[in-house]
Amino acid sequence: MTILDRNTLAVIMIGTTHVIDMGGKDAFIHYEDENRAHMLLPDGTLFHGLWMLLDDGYKVEWTDGPTGAWKLDHSPGTIAYVDANGAVRGRISRIDFGDPARLAA
Repeated sequence: MTILDRNTLAVIMIGTTHVIDMGGKDAFIHYEDENRAHMLLPDGTLFHGLWMLLDDGYKVEWTDGPTGAWKLDHSPGTIAYVDANGAVRGRISRIDFGDPARLAA
C-alpha cells in the first residue's frame, strides 16, 4: 500500500472525474480545477465545494455539506479513498478526463 503524494494527486485529480465504487453503487467526484470540486453520491445528493491538495492527500469543504480530509491509497490494481480514520470508503473504478457526468453544470 502506498499513499499517493501531492504531485501524483495533481496529475490524476485536477480536471478529471473519479468514479468511485462504494459497495456496488457509484459516486462521482469531478475536480474541476485546483480549487473547485463537485460530487454526486449514489442517492442523488449533489455537492459543490472547495478542495485543496495536501502533501499526502487532500481536504474538501462541501457547501452545505461535510468537510473532510482524504488520502488515496494505491495497491497493485486499485486506488482506494481512505478517510481521516484510515477506513477505506470506496475504490476508484474509473478516471474520466473532464466532466462527462456534467457535475459542474
